[in-house]
Amino acid sequence: MSSDRPTFEDKASARQHVWDRLQDERLARFPFPPHGRIPNFEGAVLAAARLFEIPVFRDARCIKVNPDSPQKHVRRRALELGIAVIMPTPKLTAGFHLLDPRAIDPADYGKAATRTTMERYSRLLALDELPAIDAIVTGCAAVTEAGHRCGKGAGYSDIEWGILMELGHPPVPVATTVHDVQVLGAFPPDAHDLGLHFIVTPTRTIEVAEPPAGPRGIDWSLLDEAEIEAMPVLGDLRARDA
Repeated sequence: MSSDRPTFEDKASARQHVWDRLQDERLARFPFPPHGRIPNFEGAVLAAARLFEIPVFRDARCIKVNPDSPQKHVRRRALELGIAVIMPTPKLTAGFHLLDPRAIDPADYGKAATRTTMERYSRLLALDELPAIDAIVTGCAAVTEAGHRCGKGAGYSDIEWGILMELGHPPVPVATTVHDVQVLGAFPPDAHDLGLHFIVTPTRTIEVAEPPAGPRGIDWSLLDEAEIEAMPVLGDLRARDA
């Protein structure tokens, strides 16, 4: 852990610090403001290119990537490399999309990787249709070199990992692309947090020495009925286990 990186007593303070710094130093990119979201950042294209220098990503056949703006470049680069992309619908309202590079004209990879136009090129998958996933890219507001992460506070990445575990998928490496200022000294993780194996910035790749273990499944005690109703895929999953 770098001694010159700030530490925080809670995730909310860590997020706020990053959002403020990205805005104040003009490091944020559209959409604005960076607050309240997985922030887009200067150099996101460079970070995406660097990600695929990691062998497990470069050689993957299928990866899951979050739907947020900074990872648009990850999704596009994956398609260019012939890698299928599984992308959760925002807030998990409709499950998961499949972007198959073999079924998309290469001239349309940019549109297929963009959240507002990707549905023209994707296919929604039922839970039983989810293919084997070789690696995961998750969006982050803040991270630490110890592999701890926090998103915007809704917990979707943790839930998506839990869904895969409940379905019997094996654990796979998890990475994120962030700006260097999003890498902090420390903040307290939660027991259900998804841990990181790789942190990729526009300038460097950090391989986490001892990645935190991700959740073993869905912690239903953390979800109320309204949340489960808002994410029908969870209702489907719970019905399978009933």
